[in-house]
Amino acid sequence: MWCVKKSFDYLFYLKRHRGIHDSERPYICEVCKKSFKHKSVFNMHLFIHREKCPFSCDVCKKSFRFQGNLKEYVRVHGSERPFSCEMCNKSFKWQSVLKVHLRTHSGESPFLCDVCKKSFSHLSYLKSHVCIHSIECPFSCEVCNKSFKLKSALNMHLFIHREKCPFSCDVCKKSSRFQSNLKSHVRIDTSERPFSCEVCNKSFKWQSVLKAHLCTRSGESSFSCDVCKKSCRHLRNLKRHVCIHGSERPFSSGGMH
Repeated sequence: MWCVKKSFDYLFYLKRHRGIHDSERPYICEVCKKSFKHKSVFNMHLFIHREKCPFSCDVCKKSFRFQGNLKEYVRVHGSERPFSCEMCNKSFKWQSVLKVHLRTHSGESPFLCDVCKKSFSHLSYLKSHVCIHSIECPFSCEVCNKSFKLKSALNMHLFIHREKCPFSCDVCKKSSRFQSNLKSHVRIDTSERPFSCEVCNKSFKWQSVLKAHLCTRSGESSFSCDVCKKSCRHLRNLKRHVCIHGSERPFSSGGMH
C-alpha cells in the first residue's frame, strides 16, 4: 500500500522512504539475526555488539558508542540552548525537546491510544495512559507489598517508607519528601503570584488554581475520567470520583509532611 502525495526535496529521500512500503529486509546481523531494510541502520545496529564505547565526555567521562550521541549529551554540562521557539522565544538544549514544546502551541497530539482513542502530545504520556486499560499491577513495593500499574507511582510510594523529609522551607521549616511539593509550598510564605488570567488579570500562586479559575469563566470541565469519561472542573473532584472504579489508579500524588 502506497501513501498519498508524500513528497521529497531529493530523490535519495524518496528512495529511502519507499523502503517502508517494502517488506524486504536484506541486511541481517550475524550476531543476533535481526534484519534491516537500510544499510545505514544496519551499520548503526552493529555498534551495540561492541563492548567499547570510544567517545567519552571530557567533563564526567560518560562514554558513548556514537559521536553524535556524545555531541548531544555534552549540552547537559553547559548553558548553551541553541534551539528556540519562534512563538514564545523559549530556548532548549535539544531539538527533540523543542519539537515536543511546539505541540503546546499547535495543540498537536500525534500519539493515539488504540483502546479509547485518546490522544497525547508525548509518547511517554501515552505509555503511562495505556496502563489504566490493564488490570495488571506489575510494580510491587518490597516493604508493604502494595502494587502499582506504573513504575513512577511505585517510586512515589516508596518515599512514605522513608523517615526523612529532605526538602524543607527556609521560612517556616516545614519539610517535604518531594522537592516539587516544596516549590509549590513556598509560595504560601511569599506574595508571589506568577500565574495570571488574561481575561480579568486576576493572579494566582498556583497554575492548578488558575486552570480551575479559567474553567469557571468558560463553563468548561477540563478534567475527565479515563474510565467512564465523566468530566470535572477541579482535579480534586476527579481524584475523588475515580475511586468508584476500584483498582483503577489513573493518578498518583505525594503530600507535604
